[in-house]
Amino acid sequence: MRPTRFIPGLLAAAALLTLAACGGGGDSSDVTINLSNDRGSIQRNPPTQLASLTAAQFTAQLRGSAQGQQLLQLAGVNLADPAATLPCGLDLRYIQYGTVGGAGEKTNATGALLIPTGGTGCSGARPIVLHAHGTTTAKDYNIALLGSTTNAAGGEAGLIAALYAAQGMIVVAPNYAGYENSALSYHPYLNADQQSKDMIDALSAGRQAVAKIANGTSDSGKLLITGYSQGAHVAMATAKALRLAGQPVTAVAGGSGPYALAKFADAIFGGSPIVGGTLFAPLLTTSWKRSYGDIYQAAGDVYNTAYATGIETLVPSTLTQQALFTTGKLPQAALFDTDAAAFGLASASFQPLFGAPGSGLIKTTYANAVLADAAANPCNAASPAACVTNHPLRARAKQNDLRGGWAPAFPVFMCGGANDPTVFYVNTQLQAAWFGTLPLPTGTVTTLDLETAPTGGTDPFAAAKVGFQTAIAGITGGATAVAQNYHATVAPFCTASTAGFFRSVLAATP
Repeated sequence: MRPTRFIPGLLAAAALLTLAACGGGGDSSDVTINLSNDRGSIQRNPPTQLASLTAAQFTAQLRGSAQGQQLLQLAGVNLADPAATLPCGLDLRYIQYGTVGGAGEKTNATGALLIPTGGTGCSGARPIVLHAHGTTTAKDYNIALLGSTTNAAGGEAGLIAALYAAQGMIVVAPNYAGYENSALSYHPYLNADQQSKDMIDALSAGRQAVAKIANGTSDSGKLLITGYSQGAHVAMATAKALRLAGQPVTAVAGGSGPYALAKFADAIFGGSPIVGGTLFAPLLTTSWKRSYGDIYQAAGDVYNTAYATGIETLVPSTLTQQALFTTGKLPQAALFDTDAAAFGLASASFQPLFGAPGSGLIKTTYANAVLADAAANPCNAASPAACVTNHPLRARAKQNDLRGGWAPAFPVFMCGGANDPTVFYVNTQLQAAWFGTLPLPTGTVTTLDLETAPTGGTDPFAAAKVGFQTAIAGITGGATAVAQNYHATVAPFCTASTAGFFRSVLAATP
């Protein structure tokens, strides 16, 4: 989940990369084609090369704007030194692979493969970062378009290129089934089983490509899994799936993830709707309807009349988020109507997220049914496995909750901001609390609240905390503007903290 902007102040950095001047297709000989869409198959191997940048070229382009300079600072480049560069160059590839949809149907998906190039620390056996992106309504979202000034993925692509690939880590970043050139007609949003399979299939395709490309870089076998917002849920679900399958994972990290979905859904319907909820709701209900079939009988059971028609095919969309609002396809803020029973708003700050009867997105009768089940069957256990529910939405939230049924055998890092109005930080707290009930080695789980004060010279996250708090303080427009931009502002600082966490894990791993 994430609001309209992924990285405030950094989105324009993507425009700095002139890919046409540096790319070229490459690897035209010995190409294998597989259009079976079998799970984990790669359609073209080696995959199409979109760009090849040396470390000096990448750095020089980023130095050319204030936004790019901010990105370099996050990556640890000393801007005062004109000779300072990112450690590695990039070989950027567009991958297409076979996977499955939410109901197990065969389909395809696309993504990006970023391979570090250069000298020591950039070539040879390198770790893989498997990166899951956050929520987007943009149907054409393509994280392989690193140099795009129009594609919504540009900012996120620049961030992971600078913080992971240019630091010597191979990056596999799927666009997910249902996006870009995927044939799937919907996106299996917050479907933990499908999304973990999608990630694992992208990883398989990426590893096949790395083995095929003769550029001096290979897969070391070390796997680091990460993502932000929706991507954090996807990353944790993937780590869980690999752990249960007995497959090796080196570490997992998530930023602002909706891990504790059972509790999160109850909180939202209980009077604490989230900023961006009108965009997320149709993604979620369509996903779970197509995956499980029992969320509702007809869209009009869930959505008010003004929005029900066409909502099942509305997102992902070719329309911008603003156009979804201005054309009346979705309300911009009001997730619920004020006449829903027993809401008792958690605070006045939630009031803008409610509309007059009939004007909100979610139908009052549906909201009341969820509320009634939550009242009859409260879910307060550390693991939702112990919870009882008679409502299908609550049952599917419980099914996709990441507490219960597994134990990590690798370091876990969870980052966020305590005042996040889009993905409440309580998700991180609840996931950490559940991990705390397991007999894990001391230090297995690390959490970071960017709102906390730095703890002196030994705090590895001091710079991220200061940077985040400075960025929040610099948002103009009052409390409303802060609420609209908070979740996006967390993203680059959690990503930078994750990169540091991964480096520490790698340094301690034989």
